[in-house]
Amino acid sequence: MSSKVNSLLARNTENAAKAIGPYSQTVAFSHYNNLSAQLPVDPKSGALVSGGIREQAEQCFKNIKAVVDSIGHVMSDLIRITVFVTNIKDADAVDEVYKTFFPTYVPTRTTVAVAALPMNALVQIEALISNGEGTIPDAPQSGDLIKLTNNTPNAPVSTLSAQAVAFSHYNNLSAQLPVDPKSGRLVAGGVKEQTTQCLKNIKAILESIDVPFDDIVKINIFLKNLADIDAVNEVYSTFFPDSAIARTVGYVPARTTVAASALPMDALIQIEAVVSHGDGTPPQAVEHRHGIVIWANNTQNAPECSLSTQTVAFSHYNHLSAQLPLDAKTGELVAGGIKEQTEQCLKNIKAIVESINHVMEDVVKVNIFVKNIADMDAVDEVYKKFFPGGIPARRTVGVSALQKDALIQIDAVVANAEGTPPKA
Repeated sequence: MSSKVNSLLARNTENAAKAIGPYSQTVAFSHYNNLSAQLPVDPKSGALVSGGIREQAEQCFKNIKAVVDSIGHVMSDLIRITVFVTNIKDADAVDEVYKTFFPTYVPTRTTVAVAALPMNALVQIEALISNGEGTIPDAPQSGDLIKLTNNTPNAPVSTLSAQAVAFSHYNNLSAQLPVDPKSGRLVAGGVKEQTTQCLKNIKAILESIDVPFDDIVKINIFLKNLADIDAVNEVYSTFFPDSAIARTVGYVPARTTVAASALPMDALIQIEAVVSHGDGTPPQAVEHRHGIVIWANNTQNAPECSLSTQTVAFSHYNHLSAQLPLDAKTGELVAGGIKEQTEQCLKNIKAIVESINHVMEDVVKVNIFVKNIADMDAVDEVYKKFFPGGIPARRTVGVSALQKDALIQIDAVVANAEGTPPKA
């Protein structure tokens, strides 16, 4: 590979828990390291640590720190933390441990309770890390890039997380709850009012850093009751597209919807956003806003949806919408069980990846949401056919329900070496 082209860099260390499945502990591409979600597993024994939620949370963070240390980084390089618990009441105990690993700087954060986790763990923690040196072989890229954090009083403020952290050409936002920033309480009403407040909070954060709402590349929706999705979509459609330009082309971000068993503050919904950052972070030369553009793409070879784009590329990453096991031609679930559904999800991802002239070897991160966590052995049997090298980093969570009553849903983040300059 040319020394002027970014390359995928997958790494593992014996100082952290070995991957329980065909995936790598961390996969770097360009200016980000994508870590696999860490379970509370002792790297020496390969078993869950003894104790309760505090001990498990500490082991998750120790494993993350070991991975971070092994690639020459530090914990303050973390951009985003995602905490999955099986009991939302355990979040306070996780927070106490969290503070010991982030005594001053705090990344953006998402906390959600899910139905089940691998190995019957109580907690699983995932991290996204900056990678200032980049991944051009033997040619460091702007190793002194600055990480920019931001908080505005026009959105809920937390001592445990920054509202937004920008690094290189992306802004990662903390998941927004339907909280009124003035009162600090949930807004009155039901799921429509709560959805509106979540999106208002995201908009306020973006306005505070002078970023348009339509610069959102990916939206992740965590919903307590999946039956509320139609009401959520009704509100969602009033926010996207936001600008005249976006309406003209019908741009909507890539999207994933996840059934949460519970959310902080007993909220009905929580929304997380990944946002493009065209001017980058210093000392990158300030580029004209249109020096890097968003590339949105859909193909008829995978299921299409009016509320989301199949893949949205910006700079050196493609963000894919979650894929259900739907036949692209019929729009219906494929016949069969978990193996057939897993294969269809991955076929859909492959079709999208190939439609943008990429290959499955370019996949950096995979997120799997499965209705029955006991199905993961069968999932992996199929998964290995698509990723025989076990390269992508990975997250696996068990959920109580999926749209279309599917057994599995998969989304992915894909490398984009060519970047996204304006098309000729």
